[in-house]
Amino acid sequence: MPHDAPKIRPLLHHRPFVLFWFARVFSAIAFQVSAVAVGWQIYALTGSAFNLGMVGLVQFLPMVILTFIVGHIADRYDRRAIIGTCQAVEGCATALLAVGSFTGWLHPAGIFTAVAIVGAARSFEHPTMSALLPGLIPAPLLPKAAALASSAHQTATIVGPALGGLLYAAGPTLPYAAAAALFLSAGMLSALIKLERTTPCPEPLSLNSLFSGIAFIRSRPAILGAISLDLFAVLLGGATALLPIYARDILHTGPWGLGMLRSSPAVGALCMSFVLARRPLESRIGQVMFAAVSVFGMATMIFAVSSSLILSLGALCILGAADVISVVIRMTLVQLATPDPMRGRVSAINSLFIGTSNQFGEFESGVTAALFGTVPAVMIGGIGTVAVALIWMRLFPELRNVDSFEQIET
Repeated sequence: MPHDAPKIRPLLHHRPFVLFWFARVFSAIAFQVSAVAVGWQIYALTGSAFNLGMVGLVQFLPMVILTFIVGHIADRYDRRAIIGTCQAVEGCATALLAVGSFTGWLHPAGIFTAVAIVGAARSFEHPTMSALLPGLIPAPLLPKAAALASSAHQTATIVGPALGGLLYAAGPTLPYAAAAALFLSAGMLSALIKLERTTPCPEPLSLNSLFSGIAFIRSRPAILGAISLDLFAVLLGGATALLPIYARDILHTGPWGLGMLRSSPAVGALCMSFVLARRPLESRIGQVMFAAVSVFGMATMIFAVSSSLILSLGALCILGAADVISVVIRMTLVQLATPDPMRGRVSAINSLFIGTSNQFGEFESGVTAALFGTVPAVMIGGIGTVAVALIWMRLFPELRNVDSFEQIET
């Protein structure tokens, strides 16, 4: 629609949103840079696939413990202060990793501790950033702002791993120091954001309000099916934790190659995001979601058996493109089917299911690789993902039969 195009320009000149956008980008790049360094350093120190999986577990546990109260905290305190504090904590934890690497006293236990601290901070940061965005800009600009925020995350996911791999060529100290500087810069940018409007105060904190999001999701089969499908697909198909093994032992490349491998899914996701922006999904939404998850699983299987860097990069690109289709459909279904008073709590549950599945999926991959070997572990994950898609088609016919987003609006 022609009248929508000019709306992007005032958004880019809107100071609160620009500060938010750069804070989001800096934080995302910092996390990706540190993730490459942590993965490579842990494997270099221990040579253990199990310990690579443990990196995901120590990020997963704080998020599980804290997620249920995050939405209520974000609604009761200054969201800018929460975000800035989280980013400062992440920066300090990463700076300690840099100092420990430089002085030579850093051991795996110290790395796991720092990763757990970062995981706890990010469990507050991400949902709070989502809650902050609508208060930064006029309501008519929110769809454009959400799209730009999503593209910023994908771009950071591409740049961050590649940058981390390049910096690690000089040792672990440099990427950790760069990540710390980016985290702290993000925190300062978040502190400079000025709010244009406030968020209404929610109901008092209680056990009932904490868990009402779960009850709502269970009462909506299409939402439950979409969230759980994405959860198990990422959980089973998450080969990210094993990329250091593939880079060094199977594809015979270095840290730069690991960075490229970690960036490839985001490249595919970013390209598909542009396709979906130009040609949005309009029909057979449920069937498209199941097809995308199946393609995700098949791309994982191709990556599992590949010994060519080019083929592996291509498989990861396809994997990322299929994943973003599933993510876009899930996010849209959840937002449209959830009444506004429930969106915070439902988003918190969604964040718990989807966000933590990445970390727990890494742990699952590490354990499976330790038991069966790296290639069989990734292959099992890909086969499991396709199997879940087929099973979910039968378990959730409401999701399979969704034809358009309009039919599920509240």
